[in-house]
Amino acid sequence: MGLITPGLGLIFWSALGFLIVLFLLSKYAWKPILSALDEREKSIEEALKSAEIARNEMSNLKAENEKIIHEAKIERDEMLLKASETAKNMIEEAKSTASLEGKKMIENAKVAIETEKLAALEEVKVQVGILSLAIAEKLLKRNFSEDTAQQALVEELVNDLKLN
Repeated sequence: MGLITPGLGLIFWSALGFLIVLFLLSKYAWKPILSALDEREKSIEEALKSAEIARNEMSNLKAENEKIIHEAKIERDEMLLKASETAKNMIEEAKSTASLEGKKMIENAKVAIETEKLAALEEVKVQVGILSLAIAEKLLKRNFSEDTAQQALVEELVNDLKLN
């Protein structure tokens, strides 16, 4: 049974060696390893906090962007509505101006036509007067001593008037 159970000296020296290694590791290796682990843990915690802060900022920025986009759409719609109303007003104003101008032109044309009509009537009156004077002149030049000559002259003038 000696092979299965170790001797007391072997246990002593193994325990002494383990304690020396444990002392050396705790003195020189565990402090740097633990401090490195602590630093790593702190950096991971800081990274998680930074990620959470960034996530919050991103959600805030997204919400703000959506709000800005919504406001821009509302403003765009208002501007389009104002532009549409302005265009309608300009069209109505142009129509009314054109209508007024058209009425003025028609009125001016009527006045011009009336003026031309009156001038033409005056011209006709002048021509009638000239013709009447010419007829009177012809009548006076002829000799009215004979009744047959007077009768022939009257018939000739009546025939001339019917032809014209």
